[in-house]
Formats: sequence, C-alpha cells, structure tokens
Amino acid sequence: MKNAVSRSQGFTLIELMITVVIVAILASIAVPAYSDYLLRGKITEAVSNLSDMRAKLEQYFQDNRSYIGACVSSTIAPLPAGSNAKYFTYTCPTLTASTFVVTATGNSTQGMSNFTYTINQSNAKATTSVPTGWVAPGTCWALKKDGSC
Repeated sequence: MKNAVSRSQGFTLIELMITVVIVAILASIAVPAYSDYLLRGKITEAVSNLSDMRAKLEQYFQDNRSYIGACVSSTIAPLPAGSNAKYFTYTCPTLTASTFVVTATGNSTQGMSNFTYTINQSNAKATTSVPTGWVAPGTCWALKKDGSC
C-alpha cells in the first residue's frame, strides 16, 4: 500500500504574482529608455541636415558672394524636403549678404514638438528649445536628455 501524497502540477498564486511584479519592474525601466532612444534617433535627422545645409550654403556663397537667394529649390542649397525632412521642418529665417541662420523645428505630428536647432555661417550650433525634462545647452546641439552634445 502506497502512502504517498499526490501534489498537483502547476504554479502557485504567489509564484505567478512574483513573476508579474518582475515583468512590471523591467517594463517600467525599458519603456522610457526605448522612448528616449527613438527620440535621439530622430534628432540625427536635424543634425545631419543642418550640417549639410551649412556646407551647401558655403558653396552657394562661393559662387554668388552672398547668401541672399539661397534656401530655395532652384539653387545649390535647397532646404531639406520630402523623405529628408520627416521629423523636422527647415527654414532660413536669416539670409543676408554675409550671414545666414538655418533652423530645424521639430514636427509635433512626429513626436518632436519643442525641439529647435540652429546653425549659422560661423558654424555656431545652438539648441534653442527642448521639451520639458530635457536640458538645452544653448551652445551646441542637445543629443540627449541631460543636454550632452
């Protein structure tokens, strides 16, 4: 005669609750980190296009001895558009004979509202606005939440 106690197979409620808590803790760390990672990936569009615009505007200046008339599609220095301008809108608010400023403003429809970056003829890079929780260094392009460039 066997005197064995039969035990059912499976998980206890405590084991299940511990697993749920561990998954919740991991998710609370991973989701914000992934969101920041996506934002930083979108910022590279602005940084790349602004650097490219500066080079094109310098080439325009060498050909014309003035920045006036640049930033239009029929020139060697057109503003980024189409697939090159998905997350930011680009403008040239300042174009004089000897100076320029190119601005990249984040598109709110792409989750980039409140991001604004600029560059000028002296290669002075600036972050003029960032969302709440980010630090704007002012004298360079903020690439991370802590304001590092």
